Amino acid sequence: MSDYERAARALTYLETHFEDQPSLAQTAAAVGLSPYHFQRLFRRWVGISPKRFVQNLTLNNAQRELRKGRSLLDTALAVGLSGPGRLHDLFVTLQGMTPAQYQNYGRQMDISYGVHPTPFGICLIGITERGICWLSFGESKSDADTAQMEQTWGESTFRRSQVLTGGYVKKIFPGAGALPNDPLPVLVQGSEFQLRVWRALLGIPLGATASYGDLAKTVKAPHASRAVGTAVGRNPVSFLIPCHRVIRANGETGQYRWGSPRKKAMLRWEKLHLLGTSENPSS
Repeated sequence: MSDYERAARALTYLETHFEDQPSLAQTAAAVGLSPYHFQRLFRRWVGISPKRFVQNLTLNNAQRELRKGRSLLDTALAVGLSGPGRLHDLFVTLQGMTPAQYQNYGRQMDISYGVHPTPFGICLIGITERGICWLSFGESKSDADTAQMEQTWGESTFRRSQVLTGGYVKKIFPGAGALPNDPLPVLVQGSEFQLRVWRALLGIPLGATASYGDLAKTVKAPHASRAVGTAVGRNPVSFLIPCHRVIRANGETGQYRWGSPRKKAMLRWEKLHLLGTSENPSS
Protein backbone atom coordinates (compact mmCIF):
# COMPACT_ATOMS: atom_id res chain seq x y z
CA MET A 1 0.00 0.00 0.00
CA SER A 2 1.38 3.44 -0.94
CA ASP A 3 1.53 6.37 1.50
CA TYR A 4 -1.26 8.04 -0.44
CA GLU A 5 -3.46 4.96 -0.13
CA ARG A 6 -2.75 4.78 3.62
CA ALA A 7 -3.65 8.47 4.04
CA ALA A 8 -6.86 8.00 2.06
CA ARG A 9 -7.79 4.92 4.08
CA ALA A 10 -7.09 6.81 7.34
CA LEU A 11 -9.36 9.67 6.26
CA THR A 12 -12.15 7.24 5.45
CA TYR A 13 -11.64 5.44 8.77
CA LEU A 14 -11.76 8.67 10.81
CA GLU A 15 -14.78 10.02 8.94
CA THR A 16 -16.60 6.74 9.64
CA HIS A 17 -15.51 6.26 13.27
CA PHE A 18 -15.00 9.79 14.67
CA GLU A 19 -18.01 9.40 16.97
CA ASP A 20 -16.02 6.70 18.78
CA GLN A 21 -13.17 9.22 19.24
CA PRO A 22 -10.52 6.69 18.04
CA SER A 23 -7.05 6.93 19.54
CA LEU A 24 -3.89 7.44 17.51
CA ALA A 25 -2.98 3.78 18.04
CA GLN A 26 -6.37 2.56 16.83
CA THR A 27 -6.22 4.62 13.64
CA ALA A 28 -2.61 3.65 12.98
CA ALA A 29 -3.51 -0.03 13.34
CA ALA A 30 -6.33 0.40 10.81
CA VAL A 31 -3.78 1.34 8.15
CA GLY A 32 -1.03 -1.03 9.28
CA LEU A 33 1.47 1.45 10.70
CA SER A 34 3.00 2.23 14.09
CA PRO A 35 1.55 5.33 15.80
CA TYR A 36 4.83 7.21 15.26
CA HIS A 37 5.03 6.56 11.51
CA PHE A 38 1.30 7.07 11.03
CA GLN A 39 1.38 10.46 12.78
CA ARG A 40 4.17 11.64 10.47
CA LEU A 41 2.45 10.31 7.35
CA PHE A 42 -0.91 11.86 8.25
CA ARG A 43 0.62 15.28 8.94
CA ARG A 44 2.50 15.16 5.65
CA TRP A 45 -0.55 14.30 3.54
CA VAL A 46 -3.33 16.08 5.42
CA GLY A 47 -1.50 19.02 7.00
CA ILE A 48 -2.81 18.59 10.56
CA SER A 49 -2.60 15.84 13.16
CA PRO A 50 -5.16 12.98 13.31
CA LYS A 51 -6.37 14.39 16.63
CA ARG A 52 -7.02 17.81 15.08
CA PHE A 53 -8.82 16.15 12.17
CA VAL A 54 -11.12 14.27 14.57
CA GLN A 55 -11.75 17.48 16.50
CA ASN A 56 -12.83 19.21 13.29
CA LEU A 57 -15.15 16.35 12.36
CA THR A 58 -16.63 16.40 15.87
CA LEU A 59 -17.03 20.17 15.82
CA ASN A 60 -18.73 20.22 12.43
CA ASN A 61 -21.13 17.48 13.47
CA ALA A 62 -21.85 19.23 16.78
CA GLN A 63 -22.71 22.44 14.92
CA ARG A 64 -25.10 20.55 12.65
CA GLU A 65 -26.80 18.94 15.65
CA LEU A 66 -27.12 22.26 17.47
CA ARG A 67 -28.72 23.83 14.38
CA LYS A 68 -31.30 21.02 14.45
CA GLY A 69 -32.36 22.26 17.88
CA ARG A 70 -30.69 19.60 20.01
CA SER A 71 -29.62 20.50 23.54
CA LEU A 72 -25.92 20.74 24.34
CA LEU A 73 -26.08 17.50 26.35
CA ASP A 74 -27.82 15.63 23.52
CA THR A 75 -25.32 17.06 21.07
CA ALA A 76 -22.38 15.93 23.18
CA LEU A 77 -23.73 12.40 23.28
CA ALA A 78 -24.61 12.42 19.58
CA VAL A 79 -21.08 13.28 18.49
CA GLY A 80 -19.47 10.65 20.68
CA LEU A 81 -18.53 12.62 23.80
CA SER A 82 -19.48 11.53 27.29
CA GLY A 83 -21.14 14.80 28.31
CA PRO A 84 -21.18 18.56 27.71
CA GLY A 85 -18.12 19.09 29.90
CA ARG A 86 -16.05 17.14 27.35
CA LEU A 87 -16.99 19.73 24.74
CA HIS A 88 -15.04 22.39 26.62
CA ASP A 89 -11.34 21.91 25.87
CA LEU A 90 -10.13 24.39 28.49
CA PHE A 91 -10.56 21.88 31.33
CA VAL A 92 -12.37 24.45 33.48
CA THR A 93 -13.74 23.21 36.80
CA LEU A 94 -16.53 25.50 37.95
CA GLN A 95 -17.47 26.11 41.59
CA GLY A 96 -20.51 28.28 42.12
CA MET A 97 -22.07 29.91 45.14
CA THR A 98 -25.28 31.87 45.51
CA PRO A 99 -25.23 35.25 47.33
CA ALA A 100 -26.70 33.52 50.39
CA GLN A 101 -23.93 30.93 50.40
CA TYR A 102 -21.38 33.72 50.02
CA GLN A 103 -22.85 35.49 53.04
CA ASN A 104 -22.74 32.26 55.07
CA TYR A 105 -19.24 31.00 54.37
CA GLY A 106 -17.63 32.94 51.54
CA ARG A 107 -17.13 36.32 53.18
CA GLN A 108 -13.74 37.77 53.96
CA MET A 109 -12.01 35.86 51.19
CA ASP A 110 -8.56 37.03 50.18
CA ILE A 111 -8.47 38.01 46.51
CA SER A 112 -5.20 38.71 44.71
CA TYR A 113 -5.53 40.67 41.48
CA GLY A 114 -3.31 41.90 38.68
CA VAL A 115 -3.32 43.47 35.22
CA HIS A 116 -1.58 41.66 32.35
CA PRO A 117 -1.29 41.64 28.55
CA THR A 118 -3.08 38.83 26.66
CA PRO A 119 -3.80 38.01 23.00
CA PHE A 120 -7.07 39.92 23.45
CA GLY A 121 -5.81 43.07 25.15
CA ILE A 122 -5.13 43.91 28.78
CA CYS A 123 -6.87 41.67 31.30
CA LEU A 124 -7.78 42.17 34.95
CA ILE A 125 -7.68 38.86 36.80
CA GLY A 126 -8.73 38.02 40.36
CA ILE A 127 -7.58 34.88 42.19
CA THR A 128 -8.76 33.23 45.41
CA GLU A 129 -7.42 30.06 47.05
CA ARG A 130 -10.40 28.30 45.43
CA GLY A 131 -9.73 29.49 41.90
CA ILE A 132 -10.10 32.33 39.39
CA CYS A 133 -12.97 34.59 40.43
CA TRP A 134 -12.62 37.40 37.88
CA LEU A 135 -11.33 37.82 34.33
CA SER A 136 -12.16 40.90 32.26
CA PHE A 137 -10.59 42.56 29.23
CA GLY A 138 -9.85 46.13 28.18
CA GLU A 139 -7.37 48.26 26.31
CA SER A 140 -5.60 49.46 29.45
CA LYS A 141 -5.83 49.27 33.24
CA SER A 142 -9.45 50.03 34.08
CA ASP A 143 -10.48 51.33 37.50
CA ALA A 144 -14.07 50.62 36.43
CA ASP A 145 -13.28 46.92 36.01
CA THR A 146 -11.60 46.82 39.42
CA ALA A 147 -14.66 48.48 40.96
CA GLN A 148 -16.94 45.85 39.34
CA MET A 149 -14.78 43.06 40.73
CA GLU A 150 -14.82 44.58 44.20
CA GLN A 151 -18.59 45.04 44.01
CA THR A 152 -19.08 41.38 43.02
CA TRP A 153 -16.96 40.16 45.94
CA GLY A 154 -17.80 43.06 48.20
CA GLU A 155 -16.72 41.75 51.61
CA SER A 156 -13.45 40.21 50.50
CA THR A 157 -9.96 41.57 51.05
CA PHE A 158 -8.15 42.69 47.87
CA ARG A 159 -4.43 42.95 47.30
CA ARG A 160 -2.37 43.57 44.17
CA SER A 161 -0.08 40.66 43.25
CA GLN A 162 1.36 40.72 39.74
CA VAL A 163 3.58 37.69 40.37
CA LEU A 164 0.79 35.35 41.56
CA THR A 165 -1.76 36.45 38.96
CA GLY A 166 0.86 36.45 36.21
CA GLY A 167 1.33 32.72 36.72
CA TYR A 168 -2.37 32.13 36.15
CA VAL A 169 -2.43 34.28 33.02
CA LYS A 170 0.42 32.19 31.59
CA LYS A 171 -1.64 29.06 32.22
CA ILE A 172 -4.66 30.57 30.47
CA PHE A 173 -2.58 31.85 27.54
CA PRO A 174 0.54 29.65 27.25
CA GLY A 175 1.70 31.50 24.14
CA ALA A 176 2.20 30.67 20.45
CA GLY A 177 -1.57 30.65 19.95
CA ALA A 178 -2.05 27.68 22.31
CA LEU A 179 -5.03 27.12 24.58
CA PRO A 180 -4.72 26.14 28.25
CA ASN A 181 -3.41 22.64 28.86
CA ASP A 182 -3.76 22.53 32.66
CA PRO A 183 -6.97 22.26 34.73
CA LEU A 184 -8.17 25.73 35.73
CA PRO A 185 -10.48 26.08 38.77
CA VAL A 186 -13.03 28.90 38.55
CA LEU A 187 -15.13 30.34 41.39
CA VAL A 188 -18.26 32.40 40.63
CA GLN A 189 -21.06 33.94 42.63
CA GLY A 190 -24.55 34.40 41.21
CA SER A 191 -28.20 33.45 41.41
CA GLU A 192 -29.24 29.84 40.87
CA PHE A 193 -30.36 30.77 37.35
CA GLN A 194 -27.09 32.53 36.54
CA LEU A 195 -25.08 29.55 37.75
CA ARG A 196 -27.14 27.24 35.52
CA VAL A 197 -26.47 29.46 32.52
CA TRP A 198 -22.73 29.75 33.25
CA ARG A 199 -22.43 25.97 33.62
CA ALA A 200 -24.27 25.53 30.32
CA LEU A 201 -21.79 27.85 28.60
CA LEU A 202 -19.03 25.35 29.40
CA GLY A 203 -20.82 22.84 27.18
CA ILE A 204 -20.54 24.86 23.96
CA PRO A 205 -17.89 23.16 21.80
CA LEU A 206 -14.55 24.85 21.24
CA GLY A 207 -14.73 26.83 17.99
CA ALA A 208 -18.53 26.48 17.81
CA THR A 209 -21.36 28.84 18.69
CA ALA A 210 -24.88 28.59 20.11
CA SER A 211 -27.78 31.03 20.07
CA TYR A 212 -29.43 32.47 23.16
CA GLY A 213 -32.40 30.26 22.30
CA ASP A 214 -30.16 27.17 22.26
CA LEU A 215 -28.85 28.10 25.68
CA ALA A 216 -32.36 28.74 27.02
CA LYS A 217 -33.40 25.22 25.99
CA THR A 218 -30.32 23.75 27.65
CA VAL A 219 -31.16 25.35 31.02
CA LYS A 220 -34.79 24.19 30.59
CA ALA A 221 -36.13 27.73 30.21
CA PRO A 222 -37.03 27.78 26.49
CA HIS A 223 -39.03 31.00 26.77
CA ALA A 224 -36.43 32.90 28.77
CA SER A 225 -33.95 33.90 26.06
CA ARG A 226 -33.86 37.48 27.34
CA ALA A 227 -33.08 36.38 30.91
CA VAL A 228 -30.44 34.01 29.55
CA GLY A 229 -28.90 36.90 27.62
CA THR A 230 -28.74 38.98 30.81
CA ALA A 231 -27.04 36.13 32.67
CA VAL A 232 -24.55 35.64 29.83
CA GLY A 233 -23.71 39.36 29.94
CA ARG A 234 -22.97 39.19 33.67
CA ASN A 235 -20.46 36.34 33.42
CA PRO A 236 -17.55 37.53 35.63
CA VAL A 237 -14.91 35.15 34.24
CA SER A 238 -14.74 35.80 30.52
CA PHE A 239 -13.06 33.46 28.01
CA LEU A 240 -12.79 30.56 30.50
CA ILE A 241 -16.57 30.58 30.86
CA PRO A 242 -17.06 31.06 27.11
CA CYS A 243 -19.89 33.57 26.84
CA HIS A 244 -18.20 34.76 23.62
CA ARG A 245 -19.56 31.59 21.95
CA VAL A 246 -23.18 32.80 22.25
CA ILE A 247 -24.45 34.64 19.17
CA ARG A 248 -27.77 35.82 17.77
CA ALA A 249 -30.15 33.37 16.12
CA ASN A 250 -29.56 35.03 12.72
CA GLY A 251 -25.83 34.24 12.92
CA GLU A 252 -24.67 37.76 13.81
CA THR A 253 -21.97 37.94 16.47
CA GLY A 254 -23.93 40.36 18.63
CA GLN A 255 -22.79 42.38 21.60
CA TYR A 256 -20.17 41.43 24.15
CA ARG A 257 -19.45 42.80 27.60
CA TRP A 258 -15.83 43.43 26.66
CA GLY A 259 -16.47 44.63 23.10
CA SER A 260 -17.86 42.96 19.97
CA PRO A 261 -14.50 43.10 18.07
CA ARG A 262 -12.86 41.17 20.91
CA LYS A 263 -15.64 38.57 20.75
CA LYS A 264 -15.03 38.07 17.02
CA ALA A 265 -11.27 37.76 17.63
CA MET A 266 -11.83 35.08 20.27
CA LEU A 267 -14.07 33.03 17.99
CA ARG A 268 -11.62 33.31 15.12
CA TRP A 269 -8.69 32.41 17.39
CA GLU A 270 -10.44 29.22 18.53
CA LYS A 271 -11.22 28.16 14.97
CA LEU A 272 -7.60 28.72 13.99
CA HIS A 273 -6.50 26.64 16.96
CA LEU A 274 -8.62 23.73 15.75
CA LEU A 275 -6.95 24.01 12.37
CA GLY A 276 -3.55 23.85 14.05
CA THR A 277 -2.40 27.35 13.05
CA SER A 278 -0.75 30.02 15.15
CA GLU A 279 -1.94 33.02 13.18
CA ASN A 280 -2.24 36.19 15.23
CA PRO A 281 -5.95 36.77 16.08
CA SER A 282 -5.60 40.49 15.48
CA SER A 283 -4.20 40.10 11.95
